[in-house]
Amino acid sequence: MSDTVKIKGMSCNHCVMAVTKTLNGIQGVTNVNVDLAKGEATFDREESVDRKLVEQSIVKAGYEIG
Repeated sequence: MSDTVKIKGMSCNHCVMAVTKTLNGIQGVTNVNVDLAKGEATFDREESVDRKLVEQSIVKAGYEIG
């Protein structure tokens, strides 16, 4: 299933790489694309991957959901 999460606090390519690495580290998440200009990440996730887990991982990396 395809999903999109709005992310606050990204300001540079380092932020993009950090969020990309975080999302790629979640088993069952694939095709990660983080867009700095839009402030969002799009990705595919298996049904078994809870969206809250994805959001918590982003927050743990130092960014806000929103």
